[in-house]
Amino acid sequence: MAIFDILIIGGGVAGVSCAQVLGSAFKKDFVKDKKVGIIMHQKASMLQDAVFFNAYGIKLGTLGRDLLEQSQKDLAYYQDIEQIKGEKVVSVYPQQGYFEVTTNRASYQANAVVVATNSSPSFDIDGLMQYVEPHKKSLPTKNRIQLMNEDHLVREGLYVAGTLAGHRSQLAIAAGSGAAVATDILTLWNGGIETHSHDSLRKK
Repeated sequence: MAIFDILIIGGGVAGVSCAQVLGSAFKKDFVKDKKVGIIMHQKASMLQDAVFFNAYGIKLGTLGRDLLEQSQKDLAYYQDIEQIKGEKVVSVYPQQGYFEVTTNRASYQANAVVVATNSSPSFDIDGLMQYVEPHKKSLPTKNRIQLMNEDHLVREGLYVAGTLAGHRSQLAIAAGSGAAVATDILTLWNGGIETHSHDSLRKK
């Protein structure tokens, strides 16, 4: 099995947003040979009970569960992104030069990992528990957690996005967090030269 350049954990807002930006960048020479995957398991997404009237670009009254389902379907537009469905990550351990990501069904190797699950205190991925700390922007009574990080980077090759990165539970913030991680990864792949990925009517 080929090693992933990036493996995203979580098919919610932050994870899918990260995957979309990476997917749109495959037109770039420094991305076209990369292997990117996303483990879609996000059973406990905070979107399940949401309804949106204040989210930019989202039709008024859209149900969170419908948005979650549609965004996962839309991700298939980027055929270079490998979607792994029906699996839950149980551990992430660094090895010599890569990460070993184990699910309830399989094991994967990745040069870098993006963790984009939610901030529930039920978080239980072995190998990452030493990074867990109380959520700094959530009410203590909610008992939310985050992973220790500096600008989404937990340690070399390990990123966190969304509410688990310490952001507030707001759709636009979670999506932007995932996109920010994607552009950091693209910049790294581009030899440290700042870059991002836009689709444009002017670019065919």
